[in-house]
Amino acid sequence: MKAPNLNRRLSGVDAAFLYLERKEIPLHIAGVCIFDDAIPFADFVKTIDSKLHLIPRYRQLVVDSPFHLGYPTWEDDPKFDIRRHIFQVRVEAPGGQAELEALASRILGQVMDRGKPLWDIHVIDGLRDGHGAIVVRVHHALADGIAGISLMKVLLDPTPGGSHAMPKPHFRPNPAAESNHSMVDAIASAVHSSLESIISMEAVLLDFARALLDDQTKDALQKLVRLLPELGASSERFVFNKPCTGARKFCWTEFPLAEAQAVREAIGGTLNDIILTVVTQAVSRYIQLHGEPVAGRFLRVVCPVSVRRDDQRETLGNQITFLPVALPLGIENPVQMLHAVAERTEIMKNARAAHLVALLSTWIGAAPPPLQALFWGTIPQVNLPMPLLNLICTNVPGSPTALYALGRKMIACYPHVPTGYELGVNCAVQSYDGKLFFGFTADADVVPDAERLRDLTHEAFGDLRRAATPRKASGRSRTSAKRKPAKARLAESPAPPTIAGKPSHEMAAESHAELVSVE
Repeated sequence: MKAPNLNRRLSGVDAAFLYLERKEIPLHIAGVCIFDDAIPFADFVKTIDSKLHLIPRYRQLVVDSPFHLGYPTWEDDPKFDIRRHIFQVRVEAPGGQAELEALASRILGQVMDRGKPLWDIHVIDGLRDGHGAIVVRVHHALADGIAGISLMKVLLDPTPGGSHAMPKPHFRPNPAAESNHSMVDAIASAVHSSLESIISMEAVLLDFARALLDDQTKDALQKLVRLLPELGASSERFVFNKPCTGARKFCWTEFPLAEAQAVREAIGGTLNDIILTVVTQAVSRYIQLHGEPVAGRFLRVVCPVSVRRDDQRETLGNQITFLPVALPLGIENPVQMLHAVAERTEIMKNARAAHLVALLSTWIGAAPPPLQALFWGTIPQVNLPMPLLNLICTNVPGSPTALYALGRKMIACYPHVPTGYELGVNCAVQSYDGKLFFGFTADADVVPDAERLRDLTHEAFGDLRRAATPRKASGRSRTSAKRKPAKARLAESPAPPTIAGKPSHEMAAESHAELVSVE
């Protein structure tokens, strides 16, 4: 793999993740990766160290410009030491899923130290069944989900025999050019970045104007008008939309990708629609368990969408926009829910809603960097009368085949998406080696029972799978049977897979094509 294409100065989107971050909102993407055998720590460090020349950003730190007049720059760390980035940690006994989730939650709740390059890896020992694990964190200013997956392909290997330390070139840090941090350069950078954003805004406007001439877009806009009442009605807080404290709970579950594909083939929708359906039904049941009604209420979900071209797959930084969608919570039948979700996401896509969000982003980016730093730094301190969104749900296409570290096979990879402000819980999904891996990131004080939402998601997927392939039981299908109360269903629902589970149900690479949303 060639070294990623690097820009020395951060973009406006990259810098925004730095401006927004505080202890209540740690802004890193991450993954908890589980292997079929323990990871030898010393050999793992040597192997990663030998590959860092392929990802030079991992040896660079963020340097601010004077008075935030320009965007920060990436500069080589003159004191780089890989021992400040890879740590060995032992999980508490008995080393099961609950103990690993608790350890991962503590790691993910920490804000990254900006005095060194913005990444780290914790190698976990003490897991039962002899398994190994790593927790990989990368700051969102450095990479989005697609770029993060590309980085994982550098750190890991496609074959069991590939994980060996390689000869590496000697690292000699380049001194930061004085002009990069002068007042004149900062002002010039501010003017240049504003002009770039104005040009980008014009390009987005032109693209949107062309789209308006398309019959599909016109039809979608007419349907969008009919959705406006529910889009407005969805602006309300739920039990998990409260100010966050920064303490984290991270938990996960997983499903065979083949089963999701079978649902798609049986009753329609995209893979993204199936994920949104399962998450929305789980949220609906979670809200009811907390004594809140769901009839006539809508969940405002935002799905990050990649705008990265095929020739930009190896570039770092963030190249994303966001697709907002309001999803009904009061539909109990999983098939009807999937159809409702598919209809709404299709309308929002065809109406170019993501383009409008991109236009807003470029409009903000046209402001001078000092104003942007002030704007993004102030946002978390403002309590709006109505929330702009209730939950972020992102999914990323991972490797369709197994990856390895020092010959150890990665059997699971649970993605983490940041949360904070008034988003008490967010969900990330990643496909890998024939499975869909769900990771739920929650604020421990706002959503202390995040495991319940995880279990409800597992239950909702089972209901959708059975509804897509109904079986006859006592002269009627299972979907027509009277449902038990939510608390009773939760008590009877099967436990989600543990870390001992093995990947199965491999799918063809084209099954990942629908996974357009990234973090």
